[in-house]
Amino acid sequence: MSITAVGLVVHTGKDRAVAAAAQVRRWAAAHDIPCTDIDVWSAEPHETRLSAVDEAKKAGHPGLIVTVGGDGTFLRGARVAARAGAAILGVDVGRVGFLTEAAVDGLIDALDAVLAGKFTLDERLMLTMCASRKLEIPTSIDALIRYGRGPTLPSPPVRERVSEDPADGVPLDILALNDVVFEKLARDRQASVAVFVNGRHFASYSADAVIVSTPTGSTAYSFAAGGPILSPKMEGLVFTPVAPHMSFNRSLVLGPTERVAVQVLERSGQVAVSVDGALRGVLEPGDWISVYAGAPKTRLIRLADIDFLDRMRTRLGLADAMAAVADGTAPDRI
Repeated sequence: MSITAVGLVVHTGKDRAVAAAAQVRRWAAAHDIPCTDIDVWSAEPHETRLSAVDEAKKAGHPGLIVTVGGDGTFLRGARVAARAGAAILGVDVGRVGFLTEAAVDGLIDALDAVLAGKFTLDERLMLTMCASRKLEIPTSIDALIRYGRGPTLPSPPVRERVSEDPADGVPLDILALNDVVFEKLARDRQASVAVFVNGRHFASYSADAVIVSTPTGSTAYSFAAGGPILSPKMEGLVFTPVAPHMSFNRSLVLGPTERVAVQVLERSGQVAVSVDGALRGVLEPGDWISVYAGAPKTRLIRLADIDFLDRMRTRLGLADAMAAVADGTAPDRI
């Protein structure tokens, strides 16, 4: 692989990640490859992060992005990689590691393999959205944001409109690899939302949150809320309600060309919109957002042929039922 520049995203709160990042910089310098730290979190309380487009420009539009941390750090890199058209290699210093690929102990070997082209690309579907208005974070909730992890991202810019129909809303220049979450902002007020699938009203929910996830994100918040796990080889959307006040609390699995729209009902509390774990806006009653598959895909670097279900079994610590083990041992393959 011809690497003209490397973008580096580091979980600076972990000593092992900081030490591993230093290895990446030394490796890049030894190969005369520019290496730029991106999505750097400032200690300033009111400092905001750069947009994905600006981050890619600052790093010289890298062909490779390396993340050193866990899946959260990987998602920080993914938002830039998709916009830069870069491949992304995750170095695992986290706790779960569904997305990361290389271990710290094998970091240099992993980078050498990428440079030599000894890898495969695992392309993953991403989500984008349009809205009734541009997303913004009110200054009145600034104190609440301070409880979050890291500085805020800027408001998503508006994409070029391709439809003249005003009902299609404002296209937002934003991508999600894992999920888009609509959640209540106040502890004592539920999020009351109407959910539409392909423009038709499906159901209205009063819930702690509702989630629209990709197959990649189906092992994240959606899974924790009781949603199904989808193979990343599939293309589609998963809609999952979180603690809904109704008898129907099941997920919906939808096709890759379908859309899920969420509108805040007139007497609902405010609804926060998070994209891959980062707060991106707050919705008022009457506001709506439509979520659907986006055009760019995240290109994950894979160095070994590891089956997704094997990875899931290991990462989640799945064990066979004791009653089944008592009745026999299963072979590794059939």
